[in-house]
Amino acid sequence: MILELHLLQSFPVSNLNRDDLGQPKSATFGGVPRARISSQSLKRAARNRFTEHGLAAEHLGTRTKRLVSATAEVLTERGRDAELAPEVAAVALHQLGFGVEKTEKNQLTQYLLFVGHDAVTLLADFCEESWDTIAEAVAKAEKAKKQPGQVAKIAKVKPGREIAAAASRIFDATRAADIALFGRMIADNTDFNVDAASQVAHAISTHAVATEFDFYTAVDDLKREDEPGADMIGTIDFNTACYYRYANLDLAQLAGNLRGDHELVAHAARAWLGAFIHSTPEGKQTTTAARTMPETLLGTVRTHGAWNLANAFLRPVTGTDVLGTSTERLFAHFQTLRGFYGSTDLRTVAGAALSCDPAPLPAEDTVTDLDEFVSRLLDTALDTA
Repeated sequence: MILELHLLQSFPVSNLNRDDLGQPKSATFGGVPRARISSQSLKRAARNRFTEHGLAAEHLGTRTKRLVSATAEVLTERGRDAELAPEVAAVALHQLGFGVEKTEKNQLTQYLLFVGHDAVTLLADFCEESWDTIAEAVAKAEKAKKQPGQVAKIAKVKPGREIAAAASRIFDATRAADIALFGRMIADNTDFNVDAASQVAHAISTHAVATEFDFYTAVDDLKREDEPGADMIGTIDFNTACYYRYANLDLAQLAGNLRGDHELVAHAARAWLGAFIHSTPEGKQTTTAARTMPETLLGTVRTHGAWNLANAFLRPVTGTDVLGTSTERLFAHFQTLRGFYGSTDLRTVAGAALSCDPAPLPAEDTVTDLDEFVSRLLDTALDTA
């Protein structure tokens, strides 16, 4: 079963997802500039709310380059030498097939690793089981260490059979729902790769958008009254936009990633749906408080295939009723595809429009509240799966 979620969400003044210049991200679509929120930003925002929607912390992974320091803390708590523990953890990762870069302040893996909840504990167990052997390897590595202030790399190696088995335990992700949902790629060992069960599109505005600039000033509270002028000036980039958001979830892939644990699959699917509806990226929220909710929702459950409905907005929406026109376009485009390609694959449809008429969506496909929307989709998806 494929669960699909389509949302229209309008934001006032905001800068939810910035580029390298600090400007709101953008894209050209249909020949005009659009506001954009990257899929990575949307996934990050959703992951941060999974526990609010039913997933336990032990069923969530961690994305980090700091496995060495985290493991060293556990080893120190267990009574191991605090100075030696980071070196042992670094060499242990090297033996498991992962490169580590050592600077004056940190020892970091060469890229972010997405690991399960208990990976640090299991890595610490591995260090303790092989402490003497690893400590000897540490001594050898110290002899080849570069001058202070330079980056020293502990290169990756191909682990033997026993070490590979230990790596499989440490980097097992079959209990991490967010890894199962969003996938994992580990270049050093493709056996640890996880195919994502969820696909998330970049959100784009349904209409043309131009970036604007807010010029601001600030005054020193302790400045004397006879001293004129501002004490700080600057600009902040922002836009306002109504976004089309799309994501889908393959229940069969999710079940495979979680080794057929149907209870965890159900919790993960519910958390996925709830988190994507309720989450927004955190960019500049302190200064803009652009915390709106989606006002048009469309969900489907289908046996296979997927329909991103962004082409409903290939011709940009114009006029003052942006949300109403966007809603009409979204539902009309869905009905057009449905009429041409057929409804054989569709198991259920649920739609709602909070601020406008849900036509042309058929009345039997509309729902009156969020509970009905979620229940209709999940009951069909999970029962059929």
